Amino acid sequence: MKLITKQIEKQLAKYPIYSQQSKVLNEMMAICKFFQPNGSYTWYVTEAEKQEDGDWRFFGMVENSYGRELCYFTLKELENIKLPFGLTIERDIYFKPAKLNELN
Repeated sequence: MKLITKQIEKQLAKYPIYSQQSKVLNEMMAICKFFQPNGSYTWYVTEAEKQEDGDWRFFGMVENSYGRELCYFTLKELENIKLPFGLTIERDIYFKPAKLNELN
């Protein structure tokens, strides 16, 4: 599965790194969602910036069975995660942008 589409690139362009820095945490807008299909990890992207090498640098909330945290991660990092049975990280194709406080 392609994790970044042209449509998502257009949405991410509206939210460069540091663009939501002044917002209260719960008011930050999650633009897209990636998840581990056989586990508990979910990544919500709130800001992004395309790098010179073509990779994407993301900032957002990572959620797992231990809790939630804000951090930076890259598209290549997500793409390089290899899971059992040949699974890889997927993009939630039904996800609609939402404020972090509106998520589960």
